[in-house]
Amino acid sequence: GWGALASVPGVLVVGGGFAGVQAVRGLRRAPAEVTLVDRQNYTLFQPLVYQVATGALSPAEIAVPLRAIFRRQRNVHVVLGEVAGFDLERREILVDCLPNDGAETRLGYDTLVVAGGSRYSYFGHDEWQANAPELKSLAGALEIRNRILSAFEAAEVEDDPERRKAWLTFVVVGGGPTGVEMAGQIAELAHDALHRDFRRADTRTARVLLVEATDRVLPGFPESLSHKAQRALERLGVTVLVGNMVVDVGSEEVGIRTPSGATEAVPARTSIWAAGVNASGLAAQLADEAGVELDRAGRLTVGPDLTLPGHPEVLALGDMVRVQAADGAIQPLPGLAPVAIQQGRYIARAVRTRLRGGTPRPFHYRDKGNLATIGRSKAVADVKGLRVA
Repeated sequence: GWGALASVPGVLVVGGGFAGVQAVRGLRRAPAEVTLVDRQNYTLFQPLVYQVATGALSPAEIAVPLRAIFRRQRNVHVVLGEVAGFDLERREILVDCLPNDGAETRLGYDTLVVAGGSRYSYFGHDEWQANAPELKSLAGALEIRNRILSAFEAAEVEDDPERRKAWLTFVVVGGGPTGVEMAGQIAELAHDALHRDFRRADTRTARVLLVEATDRVLPGFPESLSHKAQRALERLGVTVLVGNMVVDVGSEEVGIRTPSGATEAVPARTSIWAAGVNASGLAAQLADEAGVELDRAGRLTVGPDLTLPGHPEVLALGDMVRVQAADGAIQPLPGLAPVAIQQGRYIARAVRTRLRGGTPRPFHYRDKGNLATIGRSKAVADVKGLRVA
């Protein structure tokens, strides 16, 4: 097998997203053999996935091969496979779906780092995914791009005005940064970039509906910036429906419950999902093996040093965890790339400190703010109390 050499400690990292990549890079000079396991052979720049979905960027511009990143880091082995389980007692993980169709394999470790990330939740309606692809993966972004462009093509050859209107109606579910950015890009595409390309269909008549269940878009931002973002979206031609909830997603219409409680069936042929984040399924597997509870979003609770309770050799980070401070309080951390990046760097430092026989300090997040772009020329930013729009 592969994995740790007997002569030096073995660090096994699961997940090649922001957190996992930063952890591995931070161990480049550590006296350890590092094995990175991921089911994809590339890392994805998640904040720009929506730009692939609208054709603004090509997949190669946001997906970087893991082997290219670690080409010069001689203490790293990259293994393509899917984690099927954890054996904490034997300090091993089970890896399946190997590219050579090999049998399930066990990899050993001295230190385990789990950075499984998160996925969108369809609120118990996984059947909606067929009609509303998610914006978390490259495959989802490419499918959305194909659907958006195909909708304009369908409108071009459609004679029936009502059916054409449905082809030119786009529903984006979820008013967080990704949903806001996606809705703004589709509106710009329809009202500006494409309208000279089509002869029969007037793409400027396209409707882009952004549906958010809470009372404002960008609920994680200060209220004043939420309102500025909404006004910027409306100027681009987006219809912002706050306080509304999607209750059904079909191939030809979307059911939207309005604030009055009535349900409206909106004819729409293209729906995009950017709502409700749940932890990776790896959190549940790890919790089951360790005998610990998950929170409502499926996240593991880890200690101030990001270790699994009762298992100091296991560290978990990113969107799949919540961090408990020394006083028992849960640290309020946003589910954003900067958190994952800082936690990845922290874990690399913590592992290096342990290898020297030291005790790591608790993790501390430095909030540098947040940004959401709206179309090509607008953005709202909350930067350390300085609010820019």
